Amino acid sequence: MKVLDGRKKQVFRKGEAPFEFDCEKQSLAGSVSQRACVFCGSRVVLYPIADAVHLVHGPAGCAAYTWDIRGALSSGPELHRLSFSTDLREYEVIHGGEPKLYQALIQLIERYRPEAVFVYGTCIVGVIGDDLEAVCKKVSALKGIPVIPVHSEGFKGTKKDGYKAACAALMQLIGRGPTDGISKYSVNILGDYNLAGEIWIIKDYYRRMGVEVVAGITGDGRVKEIERAHGAALNLVQCSGSMNYLAKLMKEKYGIHSLQVSYFGIEDMAEALYGVARFFKDAEMMKRTQELVSGEIRAVYPKLLEYRKALAGKKAAVYVGGAFKAFSLVKALRLLGMETVVVGSQTGSKQDYALLKELCDDGTIIVDDSNPVELSHFIREKNVSLFIGGVKERPIAYKLGIGFCDHNHERKIALAGFVGMLNFAAEVYQSVMSPVWQFTPRYMQSETRGDVHDECSRTVCP
Repeated sequence: MKVLDGRKKQVFRKGEAPFEFDCEKQSLAGSVSQRACVFCGSRVVLYPIADAVHLVHGPAGCAAYTWDIRGALSSGPELHRLSFSTDLREYEVIHGGEPKLYQALIQLIERYRPEAVFVYGTCIVGVIGDDLEAVCKKVSALKGIPVIPVHSEGFKGTKKDGYKAACAALMQLIGRGPTDGISKYSVNILGDYNLAGEIWIIKDYYRRMGVEVVAGITGDGRVKEIERAHGAALNLVQCSGSMNYLAKLMKEKYGIHSLQVSYFGIEDMAEALYGVARFFKDAEMMKRTQELVSGEIRAVYPKLLEYRKALAGKKAAVYVGGAFKAFSLVKALRLLGMETVVVGSQTGSKQDYALLKELCDDGTIIVDDSNPVELSHFIREKNVSLFIGGVKERPIAYKLGIGFCDHNHERKIALAGFVGMLNFAAEVYQSVMSPVWQFTPRYMQSETRGDVHDECSRTVCP
């Protein structure tokens, strides 16, 4: 397969040439990128705020595209489960959509009594020139709650620009609330979206260490908690692609330090806890953290070794949204005895890819902003047994007749924390070792895939 000329510097094979990598740019026309648009990027970041109304100012199709795209579990209100749109049509395109937006905001606030409203601008709004700022400001003054415009017109950038638009919107909330009573040992969790209850696992770890979580931004999020997030002593950035910008803004405005963390995999999960204990320089906290980590590892490690016996030597491909997530996946797969031979992301930076290069083995294909044709070719070339990605990558895996693990928006199984690593190992085992693959053309033609373990349910799998 020939890579498009405009993408040659976005594909790198470790060990074959000097590292010259190009990224953080618009998708090449005609490459059918796996990326989403600016609007989608902003929507998936803000959507988990459960007690706010999320109103899409644009055609109904935009709201349908991102409605419930993330599991984003809530421990209380479920207002974020509802998808609202102004449903702009030809009349509004000609005459303007501001009156319709104003009416929609008044009706929604009066009916649902939200703590705040986020109004998402879409491509058509950018074209016709509706003044979101003016309408939101007017309704906010009238109703006495934050009504925040999110400038997420899809045509003006990439999904990563949508993340920045979401962070800018969050900064309009942060700082509104009181900080009385917040512990000096306090953190905000940035970039965990509670897809399958992960933030509850992580909060419990920090509680056991003696650390207060002021706000989850935005998993299981609440407007009042986010409004007082500026009172925390430390920001913990889990999703680098979406939340590094917010951490930077909070550092500039409020002087809050940040740590880059990952809650996936044994190694990175332990370091996420130890890093917080080291930051606060508290001997008792460090002792509690050591006891917590050792106890959790003792509980899961013997079972992980059982999975490793079956998975050792298998090959995996990883393609995810943020590059920092890819680091943890490479380490976790290595713990299971698996080799990552293809790895890439939609929103990685040059620094991310340089670190990824150092982490991967020689021969690994590293790719930025890939497309289905490239991914399919690399998977076949490397004889991959498992593809880890999101909803748009699932069909690629199944069409090629290989196992798939969802590590993105739609999953229902918690993969964060020590117990999450065990869940991940079980899912990988069940997918890769399923007897169904012996009936696919790819398995029948391959002599290098190894035997299918048709005793899965009787050996390791729960």
